[in-house]
Amino acid sequence: MRLWPKHWHPETWVCSLRGHATPAADAASVGPNDSQLGATLSDGRRLARCLRCDTWIEHPAPDPATARWAALPALDEIDKPRRGKPLHDAIVMKLIAINKGTHALVFSLLSVALILLETNLHRVHQWADRMVTLLSGPLNDTGQQASRGWLARQAQHLFDLQPGTLRLLLLLAVVYAVIEWTEAIGLWRERRWAEYLTVVATTGFLPLEIHEFLNRVTLFRVGALIVNIALIIWLVRTKRLFGLRGGVASIEAESSLDWDEVLAAPNPARPRP
Repeated sequence: MRLWPKHWHPETWVCSLRGHATPAADAASVGPNDSQLGATLSDGRRLARCLRCDTWIEHPAPDPATARWAALPALDEIDKPRRGKPLHDAIVMKLIAINKGTHALVFSLLSVALILLETNLHRVHQWADRMVTLLSGPLNDTGQQASRGWLARQAQHLFDLQPGTLRLLLLLAVVYAVIEWTEAIGLWRERRWAEYLTVVATTGFLPLEIHEFLNRVTLFRVGALIVNIALIIWLVRTKRLFGLRGGVASIEAESSLDWDEVLAAPNPARPRP
């Protein structure tokens, strides 16, 4: 399944945000053996190859006194960026982390609201009692009477709130917030334990979502259920959790690139026959 538009490359997008990974731009001198990474042209201009998006960038030759390297080190000694599938998967993980962070923020705000409500419950009961009395009076207009009846029922719900119920709701909101924040931070940092926690927690909440879905079908609930099921399937399959498809060892093998093959593309600074 294609996650990106056909002509959109995540490598180029990441470079636009973080900058290019051009080690040849940080070396005081670039020799003939470095032609796959960089070159100094006859007019003194320096070309450096981005290891992420494969773009050749023109740079001024660095000052030898401030250059990171006097000569470009071997490829094995250079920090190489992610590209291809590892980079694509990392972007999806960031999106999932943002999704979880949004949920965590909502539950955090709900926790604060419940604390304020529980603290001022006596005043809320007094206000709700006055509202029920006020809205229950006779009114000839049918439409306004229906609206007032609905408002009266909502005020009655507030009047019926008990401290024990609020404490239970507060406890659940805090637990949800802690779990969601933990998932969001762990996924953003790409921790494997966070992947397991997300799958287990999301799967554990599915029965509640399905129960709510069966009670009342809404577009939001349908979308949320589909997203959560897709998230579980993607994490288990792509991250090979629970030993699926070879587990973490197969991920490391799949993520390792043959950089000699990657760098075998034509070099614009190299004379062609």
